Amino acid sequence: MPESTTSIDYVMEKASGPHFSGLRIDGHLSSPITSSSSPRPSSATATATATAPFSPFSDSNLPRQPFVIGVSGGTASGKTTVCDMIIQQLHDHRVVLVNQDSFYRGLTAEELERVTEYNFDHPDAFDTEQLLECAEKLRAGQSVQVPIYDFKTHQRRTDTFRQVNASDVIILEGILVFHDSRVRNLMNMKIFVDTDADVRLARRITRDTLERGRDLNSVLEQYAKFVKPAFDDFVHPSKKFADVIIPRGGDNHVAIDLIVQHIRTKLGQHDLCKIYPNVYVIQSTFQIRGMHTLIRDRDISKHDFVFYSDRLIRLVVEHGLGHLPFTEKQIVTPTGSVYTGVDFCKKLCGVSIVRSGESMENALRACCKGIKIGKILIHRDGDNGKQLIYEKLPKDIDERHVLLLDPVLATGNSACQAIELLIQKGVPESHIIFLNLISAPEGVHCVCQRFPSLKIVTSEIDVALNEEFRVIPGLGEFGDRYFGTDDE
Repeated sequence: MPESTTSIDYVMEKASGPHFSGLRIDGHLSSPITSSSSPRPSSATATATATAPFSPFSDSNLPRQPFVIGVSGGTASGKTTVCDMIIQQLHDHRVVLVNQDSFYRGLTAEELERVTEYNFDHPDAFDTEQLLECAEKLRAGQSVQVPIYDFKTHQRRTDTFRQVNASDVIILEGILVFHDSRVRNLMNMKIFVDTDADVRLARRITRDTLERGRDLNSVLEQYAKFVKPAFDDFVHPSKKFADVIIPRGGDNHVAIDLIVQHIRTKLGQHDLCKIYPNVYVIQSTFQIRGMHTLIRDRDISKHDFVFYSDRLIRLVVEHGLGHLPFTEKQIVTPTGSVYTGVDFCKKLCGVSIVRSGESMENALRACCKGIKIGKILIHRDGDNGKQLIYEKLPKDIDERHVLLLDPVLATGNSACQAIELLIQKGVPESHIIFLNLISAPEGVHCVCQRFPSLKIVTSEIDVALNEEFRVIPGLGEFGDRYFGTDDE
């Protein structure tokens, strides 16, 4: 169903400036929090981890890439508070926070002699190569050893390091994490914490005088000489790379809630859904996993295979119908009240790819009374060959939304030929919804790369295809098992 705009108690608007592509998120708070003035973390807070409980819906056979978030902004903008709030709300996932401050270069003897003249806010002050190496390993699911930087000696400690393990979410935080394009390209989401310069300066003065024992004049001198010019030259220009811009940092509870909600959505998706926004996997539950367990069992009876396959097919069909357009409709209820609802899409039809696709027709008829159903028969001559044998479609199919039915998406070759035929018949690509029970990644890639406007709705994405082009772990020859024509 098409997206609609709803009026709620927050505002999302395009960030100012001709080059900004991120969203600026403003929210109204009932009470501010005071921890937003926290300084940039020391090495003692370089990582934070929340341990996730066992999830019955995670598949240990499927490699899952972590969701990488970059958090940048000026000094004392509230980056640390934003990270802490995200971690707290993602308490049911494993989250690791890696601070750019951990990757400061150790100063040379000459630099130490003139440490007051050293610019710690310049990109050259960081070992970006090592930060990149650590981020790439974490993203690949490997553990890393993060260095510990001693801010008193301005050297890395050689006697210890911080062990950081693979996690569901990786947060890279620092004033210049957006500066290097190689680091940026690893991020799934980039957040810029945008706080007024006067507020940041006041927080920095409080932090450095109370926590670091510095006098006011030295703080102001360093700010004017190094911090502000570096912000103007390096930090602020990186704002244009942000996906989300958060004013007021940790005080903006609404912004944090929106970000966490987005992260949770992405974490619940298969990796292919992150690549192709037109791929939809129905939300897994114990019931769905249980039905998949049954129909994938080679020893299940034909009666049970058909019964549980029909249940799963019905769920896929219902989910697919939810992606059809709708029109608003008002009716009068038996109490005499007016109810504002929606009217179903009238111009639609089903098309089954013979013969396995015919197993999905009953569920479609049960959901859509009197729906027209066309047929396409494609004979596969070899692994990659294809040959259209038969097609019978409604004459006005070019005016309809089409639900294409095939329970298994394997290589995608037959599906692509069927979709190409529908397009030749005048059906807009965006009017086709491809429904199947299981999909192989190879088939998803094949269909989505060729037809990016089409929607795919499935109940599970399996691991891969084997050498015989069968879906693994799969469920065998679906048509033979469903219609009783297998060897047994």
